[in-house]
Amino acid sequence: MGLKRLHSILFLSFILLLLSACGGEETSSNESDASTDTNSEERKSLTMLFSFASSSIDPHQDFMGVRAGIAETLVKIDENLEIQPWLAEEYEQVDEKTWKFKIREGITFHDGTPVDADAVKASFERAVEVNAAVASALKIESIEADGMEVTFTNEEPYPAFVSELVHTNASIIKTDADNISEHPIATGPFKVESFISESEINLERYEEYWDTPAKLNEVTIKFNSDANVRALSLQSGEADIAYHLPPEALDPIESSNEHRVESVPSLRVHFLLYNQASESLQDNRVRKALDLIVNRDVMVEEIMNEHATAASGPFNPDFPFAGDSLTVNYDPEQAEALLEEAGYTKNDQGNLEKDGKELSLTIATYQGRPELPLMAQYFQAEAANLGVKVDIVTIEDIDSYLFEKQDEWDIATYSNLTAPRGDGGYFLNVAYLPNGGLNPGQINIEKLNELTHQINRTADPETRNELKKQAVSVIQEEVPHSFLLHPHIIVGVNERVKNWKPGSEEYYLITNTLDVE
Repeated sequence: MGLKRLHSILFLSFILLLLSACGGEETSSNESDASTDTNSEERKSLTMLFSFASSSIDPHQDFMGVRAGIAETLVKIDENLEIQPWLAEEYEQVDEKTWKFKIREGITFHDGTPVDADAVKASFERAVEVNAAVASALKIESIEADGMEVTFTNEEPYPAFVSELVHTNASIIKTDADNISEHPIATGPFKVESFISESEINLERYEEYWDTPAKLNEVTIKFNSDANVRALSLQSGEADIAYHLPPEALDPIESSNEHRVESVPSLRVHFLLYNQASESLQDNRVRKALDLIVNRDVMVEEIMNEHATAASGPFNPDFPFAGDSLTVNYDPEQAEALLEEAGYTKNDQGNLEKDGKELSLTIATYQGRPELPLMAQYFQAEAANLGVKVDIVTIEDIDSYLFEKQDEWDIATYSNLTAPRGDGGYFLNVAYLPNGGLNPGQINIEKLNELTHQINRTADPETRNELKKQAVSVIQEEVPHSFLLHPHIIVGVNERVKNWKPGSEEYYLITNTLDVE
């Protein structure tokens, strides 16, 4: 090959290479522009795994309406447990029975319908109609709507009314919507795209949200009652946030660079609920004896891995109305003495009996809170050492079971938020009054009922706190419950999740500020 021809070939190759590079730059530029367009339209999504399945997402009958960012209430509670306006711009107490709320301008339901006082009035009328517990808690006599102002009149002086409006079932929704149980139309930063009962909720951002629009485009909330599955799903990347993880499963999550564990003291208490319809448990000495075989320190250390505080009553000890009594000491000998005083003696098999009938109890538990079955097993072992036979039954829908099958259980492991709005009056009403929505144990203690009604009529905070402390003393003496511990809310979180942490109130899970990288 001649030198001149070689130069021609090299020159041609150079030109082709240059053109290719230019073309490549143009292609790269086009791809970059396309990439920029894609990034600008990139949809941010998040998957949350929750422990308790919802068969309905009707905000007036299920917690998920507010938890999922679908619905909102007139007022909310902040991280300091103080009540703040939300859909209501402001409110005032007109007299001891009357409250006036001014609704924010510019709020719309997810279908674009404006929210005014008439819509709020209609929402509350439906809430008290479909949910007896809401009607009992709110004690509304009448509602008047005028433009953007709604006025509530209570049946009696009721200083706790505003705090009760924080409850998720007091959400504001569009009442003439179709299929509210599966597709509620409300005011939150997310609207429902689809819902599969007891399986998952798919949400998408509501672009016309009245406050700052959500940072996420879409959210999926999946339900699974198996705590170990929730933990593994977080580790595998199937979930970004996994609620109510078992303490024993935290090590691999805490040691991972991709995940973190959020452990927040809650406003709830785990306890044993005694069925007052159970003949043997009607004796206060038997309940006290069972209370004495619970070693709370062991439960905190070995079952909860220190993610809890031992309980002496229903309320977190940081509350001023929690009561002054110390935690009940573990004392099997005193428990045995009380049972002997109640007429029980050991038979040839070492079991306690009275009038020829063994002391045999059934304890119901559930897996939604993975530590509760372990507590039931621990209690079973301690009771056996005392000569008391305990059978454990594990129930999927614990609330329905406890209310509908009251003749099938004697004790239940239970867990409730006792001061979710920073006021213990809520729990005293729902857990101890005979018609209380959280009283499947059929508790009816006259002195406690009187104190609760007195609290409901009292406005002065210091007097209310003193009355609540007296109520706690009655509870500790009568032992309708054995309070075990105040658990932490244990949540596994992928490090890609930003601007989020669990709240002690357990109400606001999906928010407009929640973000992902």
